[in-house]
Formats: sequence, C-alpha cells, structure tokens
Amino acid sequence: MSIGKTLRVEKTVRTEDSAASYGSGLLDVFSTPAMIALMEKSAHLLAKSILPSDQDTVGIEVNIKHLRATPVGMKVYAEAEISEIDGRKITFSVTAYDQSGEIGVGKHTRFIIDPNKFMNKLI
Repeated sequence: MSIGKTLRVEKTVRTEDSAASYGSGLLDVFSTPAMIALMEKSAHLLAKSILPSDQDTVGIEVNIKHLRATPVGMKVYAEAEISEIDGRKITFSVTAYDQSGEIGVGKHTRFIIDPNKFMNKLI
C-alpha cells in the first residue's frame, strides 16, 4: 500500500516566483500560487512514482494555507504524503518549508487518468 509514502521537491525562490511577478501581490516574496505549484509538483511526482507508465494524474482540488512569507533567494521545499486512495482519486497532505520552518500546509487531490483518452476528450 502506498499510504504514507512521501516525496520532496525543492528550489530556490526566484524573482519569477514572487507575488509581484505573479500579480498576486506587490511584494518580492514567494507567492502563494508558486508555493501551491511546488506542492502540486511534489504530489504529481509522487503519484507518477506509484503508477504504471501509461497513466498520469491531474489536479482536481487544493485546500492550502500560506502561513508565512519567504524572501526571494531563500531555498524552499514541498513535501507530499499520500493520505488516501479511493479508486482513481489520490489525496495528499502537502507541506511547504523554507530555511526557517513551515510556510504552508494543506490537502491536494489528484485524479488518475489515461493521458491519451483525457486529451482526446478535449477535441
């Protein structure tokens, strides 16, 4: 069973990751959208690590709290942990940290798909 399995991704906050660049604020701090993207990336890569190569996942829900600001230039990382698998739905506990501690926490849900079938439905 994959419940409890974790994966961590990290990066250094760049100007492109700032609230000012995203348009989600005016300050040069790690933006909430960039933090959520890092959390989603950790969950996506974790899901890919347990799925067959012909399957993927799409994000369908995020419920995140951004707890503290992080300046540009500081290292950050996000960790995803599989907390529930219900058929094709995988729920993750996600947490983000910078060098000073926890900066974000929440839940993220992804749905298992066949990429070809998914894209063909869009046409």
